[in-house]
Amino acid sequence: MTKITIERNALLKTLGHVQRVVERRNTYPILANVMIDAGGNGLTMRATDLDIEVTETVSASISAPFATTIPASTFYDIVKKFGDGSEVTLEHQGEGMVVKSGRSRFNLATLAADSFPDLKSGSFTSEFKLPATDLRAMIERTQFAISSEETRYYLNGIYVHYLEPGLLRTVATDGHRMARTEVPAPEGSRGFNGIIIPKKTVNEVAKLIDGMSSDVGVEISDTKIRFTVGEVVLLSKLIEGTFPDYDRVTPKNNDKVLLADRDDLAKMVDRVSTIASDKGGKAVKLTVVGDKLEAVVFNQDHGEASEDMPVEFSFDGAFEIGFNTRYLLDVLGQIPTDQVQFKLNDANSPTLISAPNEPNTIYVLMPMRV
Repeated sequence: MTKITIERNALLKTLGHVQRVVERRNTYPILANVMIDAGGNGLTMRATDLDIEVTETVSASISAPFATTIPASTFYDIVKKFGDGSEVTLEHQGEGMVVKSGRSRFNLATLAADSFPDLKSGSFTSEFKLPATDLRAMIERTQFAISSEETRYYLNGIYVHYLEPGLLRTVATDGHRMARTEVPAPEGSRGFNGIIIPKKTVNEVAKLIDGMSSDVGVEISDTKIRFTVGEVVLLSKLIEGTFPDYDRVTPKNNDKVLLADRDDLAKMVDRVSTIASDKGGKAVKLTVVGDKLEAVVFNQDHGEASEDMPVEFSFDGAFEIGFNTRYLLDVLGQIPTDQVQFKLNDANSPTLISAPNEPNTIYVLMPMRV
């Protein structure tokens, strides 16, 4: 019999990191398991869905080396219900794993570790360290615009590439809106080919770096990316495909500039959208005349809602354009300043939205006919 003794909170934290990638429904039973490898460096746990693999090692008292796999979700739920700060004992006995803490005892079924899949990393051609604050900014400013449409799989992630003179640019789009941001490129990242990081990977990395301020290790090959966040190593496949030429749809000649209070505009659009119909695409019509912006939503079943607010507008005549209310509110929610700037062309052309005087982050929103 092999015995492992570990502090419950440390075990729970590590399990929380690795078990999130496990798919609840899968074809292969072993993919519902977490691999436990007890050795000289501590207790290493690994989980995968064949696209993402998360590994972390935690300190533990181990009587002898061994490896096995146990149901990830069940194991996590058990440990979560143990007392805060308690001691957890794992005993490997024949075909099972006994999990004990205090007077609680669980006997879990195991599957052989040698059947557990290994997401081979291969060789990495680019390697660098990125401040967690910059990586978090890259994700937070673009994540919401990732497409969920499976037929255009190349849009199901964020596109990252190096840009002269020394920037990392991140882009995401679903065809209706586009988010683009830039951070200083760290040493070692210069010139790597553009990559598309899958949405699930982006979500997991965002959770891992939440609240972090230290550097994150990043390694990139033609087909995979590896993030090292403290003791956690996340290896992921990249999306194979060609990201569209986003520069082609980025407006260059939008000369009508509108400045508005971001919070006031968001609240106004949110209020009038209350009566919007899902069937109608939740469209809001914005009309600007002089220094007044009016938002109107019409619903053939429930009526009409309107509200206006003061703005600054560089155009002398009247201007009218329609947007999907949810897409507009999503973008406004990303603006970090009190004011928001719209650069407009006409009612049928994409609109450029940003914080005033902040060119490193821009949003492009396609109009709707209203």
